[in-house]
Amino acid sequence: MNLLQNFPIGQYVPGHSFIHRLDPRCKLLYVLIFAVLVFMANDGLSYAILALFTLLIMKGSSISYRYILRGLKPVWFLLALTFLLHVLMTKGGTVYLAWGWLTVEAEGVRQAVFISVRLALLALFSSLLTLTTSPLELADGLERLLHPLSRVGVPVHEIALMLTIALRFIPTLLDETDKIIKAQASRGIDFETGGLWKRLRNLVAIVVPLFVSAFRRAEELALAMEARGYRGGEGRTKLRQLRFTWRDLLAFGIALILFAVIGWVRR
Repeated sequence: MNLLQNFPIGQYVPGHSFIHRLDPRCKLLYVLIFAVLVFMANDGLSYAILALFTLLIMKGSSISYRYILRGLKPVWFLLALTFLLHVLMTKGGTVYLAWGWLTVEAEGVRQAVFISVRLALLALFSSLLTLTTSPLELADGLERLLHPLSRVGVPVHEIALMLTIALRFIPTLLDETDKIIKAQASRGIDFETGGLWKRLRNLVAIVVPLFVSAFRRAEELALAMEARGYRGGEGRTKLRQLRFTWRDLLAFGIALILFAVIGWVRR
């Protein structure tokens, strides 16, 4: 089992594609714009346009479709649960199936499909952000976008730092989990067979060492930052200055066109 391959969350794939070269502020704003567009969509044509746009962005990132789609694995359960709840709970339209008090109706199926597609598109687009942007660039972009809030006392630098550390530690913790699972399996713990209660008890052998390792790493990081004289963002400078280029202007132009198309289709 390789959790880093199965769950490519928070991982950065180095590259020189058009998407990689975009300013991180542009990509962060693009995720927000795409989220607005997804919630604006209200019919099959709108979702088909957004799905096609997502496929084009995936193609422009030069990352294999299989690797990107693998990022949906952690949300498969959420997608399935959302689909099932809408199918069973949303009423209206033609009744497709009736079994006692349970009924499957047309409006429920429609909502289940649309909401599931909405969540899948948001998950894919968000994963593209982390796959094509290094944690440092992402933190710098977020800090620059939120900089006006620092004038009213919001700790913008600290928020960006926490984001960087969180993204950096996701692959580390997944790798640590993989090692713990292999170590416990070599000691005879079976994670594949048995009932639900037995599997839950066996998970304790993973969770406890993982928490201990996470707290140890956090303490080591805090000591390292303190030893290097870290005192927050006041007076700090940046080695790499962020600047918008023609690529970012082109990306924003495409976003405006997409907004116009979705708005026209919605009407």
